[in-house]
Amino acid sequence: MSQSQKNARQKPGGPELPPTVIEILAEEESRDNKLFRWSLGIALVFHLIFFAVHWPSFAGASAESARQKTKIFVVKQVRFKQPPKQELQQIPKPKMKMVPIPDPTPDEPEPVREEEPQRDIDFVPDDNLVLGVPEAPPPPEPEGPVRFVAGGNITEPIKISAPQPLYPEAARRARMQGVVVLECTLSKQGDVEHVKVLRGLPLGLTESAVDAVKKWKFKPSTLNGKPVEVIYVLTVRFTLQ
Repeated sequence: MSQSQKNARQKPGGPELPPTVIEILAEEESRDNKLFRWSLGIALVFHLIFFAVHWPSFAGASAESARQKTKIFVVKQVRFKQPPKQELQQIPKPKMKMVPIPDPTPDEPEPVREEEPQRDIDFVPDDNLVLGVPEAPPPPEPEGPVRFVAGGNITEPIKISAPQPLYPEAARRARMQGVVVLECTLSKQGDVEHVKVLRGLPLGLTESAVDAVKKWKFKPSTLNGKPVEVIYVLTVRFTLQ
């Protein structure tokens, strides 16, 4: 109840009168209105704060939902097949038929042509004239030794005599065995001139093989029927019996 209402209810020189029902209801309604306005203001401020805090997440969720709802259409390129090439039809050429021309004078005899006699051509021999294909000159002989290759134009040398090498006592006691490979130069007479060791053995076996090969004798290799100097590979095997 307002102060003006209290003053109106108070009698001059007497006690204050009790408020009526209408006044009580009006006062309660006024308090309720004030409480509603305060509540509405507080709720509005709270919603504004909540909206400001959670707005980025709402915006991201809405964008994500928008992306999920976006439909993607795939356009497939259609390839057209080229029409098959039509082969040109060849137009056949008309066949020509030979038609004999009739003789305008069938009763008259045909003229006889006399063959001309063949003239004899005098042959004059010429010393500079070469008949036929001349023989090729013989190939030049190779300069220096030629390496022998199986299946080539050079014949393989044939061993005539080959003394066995001595077995060194040290190698025999050590039970050493193996093969010595030598590259030799064979002369046109079949003698062993130069010896080069390609693979040797220890304990004097290599030296014994070289000394023995230098005494070997061969039938020389030939090229176009002539003896030639060749480079030949020899092997000497040492085996204990």
